[in-house]
Amino acid sequence: MKTPLKVAVTGPAGQIGYSLLFRIASGAMFGPDQPVILQLIEVPVEKAMQALEGVAMELDDCAFPLLKGMVLTSDLSVGFADANWCLLVGAKPRGPGMERADLLKDNGKIFTAQGRVIDEVAAADARVAVVGNPANTNCMIAASKARRLTPDRFTAMVRLDQNRAQTQLAKKAGVDLTAVKDIFIYGNHSPTMFPAFAHATITGEPAPAVIKDDAWLQGPFCETVGKRGAAIIAARGASSAASAANALVDHVHSLVTPGAIHSVAVKSEGHYGFDPNVWAGMPVRTTTPGSYEIVTGYTMDEFAVGKIAATNKELTDERAMVAELLG
Repeated sequence: MKTPLKVAVTGPAGQIGYSLLFRIASGAMFGPDQPVILQLIEVPVEKAMQALEGVAMELDDCAFPLLKGMVLTSDLSVGFADANWCLLVGAKPRGPGMERADLLKDNGKIFTAQGRVIDEVAAADARVAVVGNPANTNCMIAASKARRLTPDRFTAMVRLDQNRAQTQLAKKAGVDLTAVKDIFIYGNHSPTMFPAFAHATITGEPAPAVIKDDAWLQGPFCETVGKRGAAIIAARGASSAASAANALVDHVHSLVTPGAIHSVAVKSEGHYGFDPNVWAGMPVRTTTPGSYEIVTGYTMDEFAVGKIAATNKELTDERAMVAELLG
């Protein structure tokens, strides 16, 4: 049997965490032959820790063969110790009418502390995936505290946007979901993100040629994908949970699957016109488990260039707002 992976998860008793942990323990994230040890980090509040104990009981009761142990803690140094994967889910959620600036203010300090401790105590091969919003900038903040771990170890999740875009294209074309390929997300995990439909294919043909409705692609399609999170909040009174957990499973699974090409927010290094120092969604190809290279071959038309400029501006504005937390 393989050596168990140590997987640290923040916010494990929250809605996303509750949907996520059972998928990890079942093998959906790392594969059916990869045992795991879950290192679960909650806030030091009695109610939260009590809820976490209940979640751990349920995990025990599932009798997952791959689950080889659990750590329940509110101490970052304990929770991140020797972790191979650090899944930063816990954050103050976006509520009705809340601005991203509010989230940056409230969550920036959380990711400052987490980034510093991960760099100090996590495993030598540690990888970090950020879900807590604003995910791109929170990831940048955490990475800025690392002196041992390199920036490529820190990724943020835009896979939920990719999944949403894939579904919308399939519905519009009246095809099975699996017929839609190569729909990638550029930029921020926010309404400004850009689902690059011109590069997608449907049943092997360019998506625009199949759908034959440029106005829909440039308007309602982009808007639906970009504002889907707000629509879910309006409908259920809470942020996306199960779909976000599922997207994180996809995000990590693709990052440990060599050859996979998928959307990830990474340090842009200036690709596709992004500021070199922001974390922006773009297509990557997994090279070896946990490592990737940015796919740079896509060309952008005038519409795409404008959309990328807008989401890049938001990312650089966010960076300026948290400048005192960086470095």
